[in-house]
Amino acid sequence: MSETTNTDWLDELKWDDKGLIPAIAQDDKTGKVVMFAWMNRESLAMTLAMGRAVYWSRSRKKLWPKGEESGHVQKIKSIRVDCDKDVVLLSIEQIGGIACHTGRESCFYFQLEGDKDKSHWQAVEPVIKNPDEIYK
Repeated sequence: MSETTNTDWLDELKWDDKGLIPAIAQDDKTGKVVMFAWMNRESLAMTLAMGRAVYWSRSRKKLWPKGEESGHVQKIKSIRVDCDKDVVLLSIEQIGGIACHTGRESCFYFQLEGDKDKSHWQAVEPVIKNPDEIYK
């Protein structure tokens, strides 16, 4: 008897025309959104199997286990999808407290400042660790 893997749950999702789905990583303890990335079927299945976030890198066109170079792994606490099943929400524990390649806690560190007449993007979160020290 051969073993089969149940992929019905993957079939229920709405993948885009490139076979991708948006994925949001949210800190399990604080609720803070720390990252946005893309996943394909293989990366989402690997995420479930490994218990850590694996994304699809569109620029490198390959699987991207979060933290493979930096050590800043995202341990999975839960996986959800929205009502349309076209966005994945990962509840994660961010190892090392850094999710962004810039050395910050979150990739969402720019905030719109000013008013309707004069607005600009301002970095509002500190660099925790210099990226040159992370990616050697």
